[in-house]
Amino acid sequence: MNDPYTFGQISAANSISDIYAMGGRPVTCLNLAMFPAKKLEPEVLHQIVAGALSKITESGAVLAGGHTIEDDEPKFGLAVTGIVHPKKYWSNRGAKPGDVIILTRPIGSGVLFNANIKKWVSDEALQECIALLTTLNRKAAEVAAGFEVHAATDITGFGLAGHCYEMVKGSQVTMEFSMDRIPIMKEALEMYQKGVTTGVNNFNRELVAGAIRFEKDLPPWHKEIVYDPQTSGGLLVSVPENQGESLLKTLQSAGIRRASMVGKVKPLIDGAHLIFK
Repeated sequence: MNDPYTFGQISAANSISDIYAMGGRPVTCLNLAMFPAKKLEPEVLHQIVAGALSKITESGAVLAGGHTIEDDEPKFGLAVTGIVHPKKYWSNRGAKPGDVIILTRPIGSGVLFNANIKKWVSDEALQECIALLTTLNRKAAEVAAGFEVHAATDITGFGLAGHCYEMVKGSQVTMEFSMDRIPIMKEALEMYQKGVTTGVNNFNRELVAGAIRFEKDLPPWHKEIVYDPQTSGGLLVSVPENQGESLLKTLQSAGIRRASMVGKVKPLIDGAHLIFK
């Protein structure tokens, strides 16, 4: 990320997302920075922290302090605490057969960032990607809180397949996805078709090996999108079928226009936890 301010925003949005994925509200944040002071000017670190602070403030939390250490390359994140009602806590287990699955944000940021190193990604696609990643999941979580959420997670480093695998293992169900309904960031599939990938795709693929099945005839490069690691992804929630359309419409009316009903929860089928059709 060339803009350190934006880097701070993305890192903060990603860290705070875990609280929203549990149905909670962030309260305090601590900066955790590793910085090569002999290689980069202090202004760079200032911009990173300023970017993070903008998202912390937007979330309603406060910055309580932080820690910085010398390192060979810059790294930044937040330690976030929050609160949640003990009877309204969202877990990544509890999905029930008959539920529908809603994803609030497109996937594909992992391959786009790698392809951007080669200057293959258009400025339009990159800026759209960054705009999505720097958007907090606050509004999506607030909307979903008005519905009966059986299970929830945010889609980050393990990709769509990996995070859903955690959910279905804990719930002992199968999730059946429609590939055509999964929202994908502009040019992400094109980058996979060109041969670009990420260092995490292989790990994510191995993580779900034996529990995933593709029933739609797709080229190998197209299948890679479900393993794509997200830097700051959206929420994925499992809700009763009779609430799905209402939740989707409410999300879209609230400005979360790329939200999509991507699949259904089924009883466990032949040991296959994840089916992509």
